[in-house]
Amino acid sequence: MIAEHLRKIFPGTKLLADEKSLVEYSSDITEAEPRLPSAVILSEGVDDVVNAVRAASELKVSITPRCYNLNVGGLAIPAEGGIVLDLKGMNRIVSLDAENMIAVIEPGVTQAQMKERLERDAPGLTIGYSLAPPETSILANCIMDGLTNLSLKYGSMAEWIAGLEVVLHDGSILKTGSWAMNVAPYGRPPLPDLTGLFVGWQGTTGIVTKAAITLWPKNPYRERLFILVRELSSAFSLMRKLCATLLYDDIGVLSWPTGRMMLGIERPHPVKEPGEPECFFYLDLSGLTEEETEYKTRVLKSSMKDLFPPGSIPEMFTVSELIEAMPQMRKFADFPTTLDFLTENSGGGLTWVGTYGPLSGITRAAEKGLKIMIDSGFPPMIVSRAMKGGHFAVLRFVAIFNRKDRNEIARISALNAALAKASWECGFLQYKPPLTSLPFIEEKMDAAHRRQMVKIKNLLDPVGIFNKGKWGI
Repeated sequence: MIAEHLRKIFPGTKLLADEKSLVEYSSDITEAEPRLPSAVILSEGVDDVVNAVRAASELKVSITPRCYNLNVGGLAIPAEGGIVLDLKGMNRIVSLDAENMIAVIEPGVTQAQMKERLERDAPGLTIGYSLAPPETSILANCIMDGLTNLSLKYGSMAEWIAGLEVVLHDGSILKTGSWAMNVAPYGRPPLPDLTGLFVGWQGTTGIVTKAAITLWPKNPYRERLFILVRELSSAFSLMRKLCATLLYDDIGVLSWPTGRMMLGIERPHPVKEPGEPECFFYLDLSGLTEEETEYKTRVLKSSMKDLFPPGSIPEMFTVSELIEAMPQMRKFADFPTTLDFLTENSGGGLTWVGTYGPLSGITRAAEKGLKIMIDSGFPPMIVSRAMKGGHFAVLRFVAIFNRKDRNEIARISALNAALAKASWECGFLQYKPPLTSLPFIEEKMDAAHRRQMVKIKNLLDPVGIFNKGKWGI
C-alpha cells in the first residue's frame, strides 16, 4: 500500500520498491539489525523532500534520510516498513562565496567533490576533512557533530554551520541563522539560534536539505609529521603540551594496530610485540612562509626534549620519508583518504565507539577501553584527536568483524556496550551515538534535559515520522 501510494507522487525511476533494492537499503556495515523498508525515494531536489515528508505524514510511516550509508552507528537503517529518502542525488554546491568563506551545499556533496571545487575555484581556501572515505557527505558530518583534520583549530563541524534549510513535518521549509532574515547566510547570530534543533538529533526533528558551512584559509606551506611513541601516556602528554601552543592544525594519536592494518594485516594479534611502540603520534602544521613552518617544527622538537628524558626522544618522520620507506602508505598521505583497510575488510563489518571528553582524562579513558578490547579478543585500536585548542578531545575505539558470524556480532555488541559504559565513567560521551547505546545514554541523561528533548521532539514531529527508532525519547 505504501509503495502504491508513493508511485502516484514519484513516478518512474524516483521510486524503488523491488525486493533487491529494499534489501540494499535495509542495513549498513555495523552490527545493527537490518530492517526492510517498504519503499525508497531517490530525491533530486527540495520539492521531492517536501512531497516525501507530506506523504509520510499522511501515511503515518517513518521516513529515514540517507546519503552514502557510511555512518557506523546504524543511524540510517530504516524503521521496518518505513520509507528511505536517499539524498545523494542532491549533490549541488549551490554557492561558493570565496570572499566571505562560505559555501552552501546539499546533502549529497562529498568530501572529494568539495576538494575538487575548492582547488579549481578557490585554491586559497579549504574545508576540514573527516577521517572517512572521500565519498562521505559533508553536510551529514556537520549535523551529526562530527570532526575533521581542522577540528583542533575550529572545533566540531556543528560549529561550522552558518545556517540550515530544513523541511519540517508538514512540508514547510525553515531557514536558520541569518538566512531567516533573507540575507546571505554569513552566520548564526544575532537571532535566537534554531540551528541546534537539527544538530545531533539523528534526523528525528526534520530533514536538512541545505547547509551554509564555513571555509578556512589554506596556508601554502604544509607539513605532516609522524612520531613513534613507546607509551600511550607520553603521547597524550605531548598532545596536551602542544595544544597549549595554539600553533598546529591537527594533533592525533593512533594505537599500534592501526599502523599494522594500514599495511595490510587485517586482524593483528591483540597483544603487541615486545619493544614495539604503543602508538604513533601525528601532527599537521602549516604557515604562510617556510620560516613559519620551520619555527613550528622547532617548537615541536623543543617540546619533545622537555617531555622525554635524554636518549629516549622518539624518532620523527615526515610524510615523504614515511612513503619512501613504505610506498603502500601513499594513499593515506592526504585528506580525504581512503579507509579501505577498514571499510573493505573480508568480514565486511566495521563498528566503533566514538566519544568526546576532556583532554585531561583521555589517558585514563583510553587505557581503560584498550584493556576491555584486549580482554575481549579484539586488537586495541584507537583513533584520537585534540579538539578546539585542547578544550576537549575525540577518542574512538574501532573494530572490524565478520557480519556473517552471529557469535562475533554478539561479541562486538557486548564490547561496544562495555566501551560506552567505561567511556562515560571517564567523562567521555558518545557522539553520533549508535542505536545500541541510546538506552544507556537516555538512562544516564539529566531528567530535565530528557523531558525537554521529549517536548521538542513532539513539537517538531507530532506524527512521529522522522527516522523512527533513533533517539528513543
